[in-house]
Amino acid sequence: MSYSRRQFLERTFGAAIVAQAPGVITSDRVRPRIDYGVAAGDIAPGRAIVWAHVDRPSRMVVEYATTESFANARRVAGPVATPDSGLTARVAIGDLPVGQTVFYRVRFEDPTDPRIVSAPEVGRFRTAPGPGRPVRIAWSADTCGQGWGIDTSRGGMRLFETMRAADPDLFLNVGDTTYADQPLRETVTLEDGSLWRNLVTPSKAKVAETLDEFRGCHLYNRLDEHYRRFSAGVGQVAMWDDHEVRDNWYPTQVLGERAPYQEKRVAVLAARARRAFLEHYPIALASQGETRIYRTAPYGPLVEVFALDMRSYRGPNSENRQPAMSAETAFLGAEQVRWLADALSKSQATWKVVAADMPIGLVVGHQPGFHEAVANADGGPPLGRELEIAGLLKALKDRRVRNVVWVTADVHYCAAHHYDPARAKTSDFDPFWEFVAGPAHAGTFAPPPLDATFGPEARFCGVPADLPPNRPPSAGLQFFGLLEADPKTRVLTVSLVNTAGTRIYSTELQPVS
Repeated sequence: MSYSRRQFLERTFGAAIVAQAPGVITSDRVRPRIDYGVAAGDIAPGRAIVWAHVDRPSRMVVEYATTESFANARRVAGPVATPDSGLTARVAIGDLPVGQTVFYRVRFEDPTDPRIVSAPEVGRFRTAPGPGRPVRIAWSADTCGQGWGIDTSRGGMRLFETMRAADPDLFLNVGDTTYADQPLRETVTLEDGSLWRNLVTPSKAKVAETLDEFRGCHLYNRLDEHYRRFSAGVGQVAMWDDHEVRDNWYPTQVLGERAPYQEKRVAVLAARARRAFLEHYPIALASQGETRIYRTAPYGPLVEVFALDMRSYRGPNSENRQPAMSAETAFLGAEQVRWLADALSKSQATWKVVAADMPIGLVVGHQPGFHEAVANADGGPPLGRELEIAGLLKALKDRRVRNVVWVTADVHYCAAHHYDPARAKTSDFDPFWEFVAGPAHAGTFAPPPLDATFGPEARFCGVPADLPPNRPPSAGLQFFGLLEADPKTRVLTVSLVNTAGTRIYSTELQPVS
């Protein structure tokens, strides 16, 4: 079937756009190009953020509708993407209906000639459901770490296609969205003698230090077709952990002379990395271009997500056994702890999902005798960073906050942990669950030990205890989690899923009034 030029433009851009600009210039040589796909996220009642990257300075324009044909579409003209924004741009779209699939179409216009328009990129997301509708939320983390980048001959980042097939309403990317501190080699020899062949870009050939290098690390993931397709099809909440900057960092850290960095002040590296992180995800930014990384994501009457930031406010990694709270024992930081306790207390959702970039009870080392996470490996009453978590858990008990579930990643395997004061060295908290998932596309490791302070019990572990370190993604030991809330029973089903799409663990949590 052949089309006239006008019919072609109408099918591509929509009749309204053609009517407004009958002289659209479509030469690929002169028009902008959306080169890394599109994404939507930070979905709130009536509102969402749409993101894209373009290959030259140009103005972002978004159309959106509740039909795939874009009938009765709304149009929003956004900012001009410039080198100062890393050629990224975002638009807030509003007046969104409850419980709908929203289709959006992104174009970029030449800022001096609106007839010069990019080809469109189309995406979709689901708004929060109303009463009587189920919710399905996926989470994972840890992308392109431990030397495992994109190998197209092995299918690329296959877990993202598996997650797309699970058809989640929302995705929580709970950290290590990229590995800016771990350069890629072109080839890695596997145990069977075959080669893992990494796609390597200049930003992934060395540790990231400059703003543009950090930007390039985030864009690297979008070279993968599965990642781009998933990002365009599922709304997301993006968080960060350590590898967006460097392994195990904290704000006051100064690197030693042997570290392969020209810039030794981690605070400087982190400021650049933070800017790159905020530029490259659909995160709602304040007018001055900054925002808190910790925030809530209300998603209907059944679920509200509380996304944390366990990096920006922590004290130094240490032996983690201080007897009293201070700046040295900060992990979330006093302000974030107050915010979390208050926000959880005010939430009307049945299930309060705390998305944390690090687990509570797993012992995560930093260097001999020092600790990177909450647990300090002594198994006794709370000390060090454990004091802050103990205070938070007590506050939730005192305020009678029910149905709090923690989801996390960072440790590169999957597990289900149940915490109970009957097993703990401190009893002033209510029992709760913590579920671990990941990696999404990185090395897989055996589980670290659990610390007894908060009484954790491993009800499930997705890998053998003697698993050799740094299993490649081709081993199939990549994982994501699913949270599925039923509107009739209000039961929350939590599942852990592998690369093949097999639910290797599932449990049903009954709501408590």
